[in-house]
Amino acid sequence: MITVRKMVFADVDAVSQLEEQTFSMPWSRNAFWEMVDRTDAVYLVAEENNVILGVCGVLNMAGDGEITNVAVNESVRRKGIAKLMLTKLLDEGTKLGITAFTLEVRKSNLPATGLYEKLGFENVGIRPNFYDKPNEDAVIMWKR
Repeated sequence: MITVRKMVFADVDAVSQLEEQTFSMPWSRNAFWEMVDRTDAVYLVAEENNVILGVCGVLNMAGDGEITNVAVNESVRRKGIAKLMLTKLLDEGTKLGITAFTLEVRKSNLPATGLYEKLGFENVGIRPNFYDKPNEDAVIMWKR
């Protein structure tokens, strides 16, 4: 059974490894370490049998929530884990006082874009050349 819970310090190594496996320009271990105790952020992990399967996080920026990370282990993608995490993240973010959420996603990442749209996000524009390795535009999405 998959559970979604707040990230703790003991999760940081596994989360960092997942981030490195998922993204060409991953966050550092220290960046995740710093997020654990921040009062203006919520970071969640999806876990099954003590194995971290996914991570996502949001920063509260004066009532706007910037979703900074969404990663799911490749072996369990397309099984609803990202939706499960994001649904809880939106709820926890609202409890922090966030009234609108934003994120960027690679233009080519159609599965993620589709999920975000199902969760109520709208495409509001493009950030040209936002990503490196490879160079790609980002789709800017908001849920208001």
